[in-house]
Amino acid sequence: MLPVTPSFRLDGLRALVTGASKGIGRAGAVALATAGADVVAAARSLEELEELSAALGAAGLACRAAQLDVTDRTAVRALVEAAGPFDILLNNAGTNIRQPFLEVPDESLDRLLDLNIRAMFTVAQAVAQGMVEQGRGGAIINLSSVNGHVAGANRSVYTATKHAIEGLTKAMAFEMGPHAIRVNAIAPGFVETPLTRDFLADEKIRTSQIRRMPLGRIMTVEDIMGAIVFLAAPASAMVTGTSLVIDGGFLTQ
Repeated sequence: MLPVTPSFRLDGLRALVTGASKGIGRAGAVALATAGADVVAAARSLEELEELSAALGAAGLACRAAQLDVTDRTAVRALVEAAGPFDILLNNAGTNIRQPFLEVPDESLDRLLDLNIRAMFTVAQAVAQGMVEQGRGGAIINLSSVNGHVAGANRSVYTATKHAIEGLTKAMAFEMGPHAIRVNAIAPGFVETPLTRDFLADEKIRTSQIRRMPLGRIMTVEDIMGAIVFLAAPASAMVTGTSLVIDGGFLTQ
């Protein structure tokens, strides 16, 4: 008898995507909906979310827009309670402010800690609580970065927050395993998104980054979509507590 290939389909599952209005979050919402999930796309920009929801709906896919500031803990818990429970979380909302370590002001430090760590923790906790109550397991995917593995110039706080997410992912996987909840991270390298556009517009920087990538190009959001579906799907049933680095080979050097 031949082994049965595990499914990459997400039919009948409900997914929450934060930071879904643009970039990797938007692509993740598309990927999960295309694989069959019923997606709630959350972000602050309702107009962009509604455009995404309408486009997916026109393609016969399920996506609902939900305006949300993930740094508002009360709003996060209210959304999860009203729209959940979820089977999948793409915990994507985050940002970066590039500043030299010696010049980082309190405002930047607080902003990155609030959004990249506290908000991610709050969203993950609220969704995981619903998964436990539902009693059928689930998959949580935290968005990390190659800077969760190595340092970079003018990214001290961002690097610290992404290292924290790597640690949180392992700790969550350890505690949530008995509930059949898998927790993993995706650590992208340089992806062309609204967050990186200004940075990569500098041809010197773009060229230097490409030279460090054995695969020889800056990545697009499409390069991340397959990994999102994989980590959400039954195909990765025994994958938990790991960080999937997608960087074009950046970390090989």
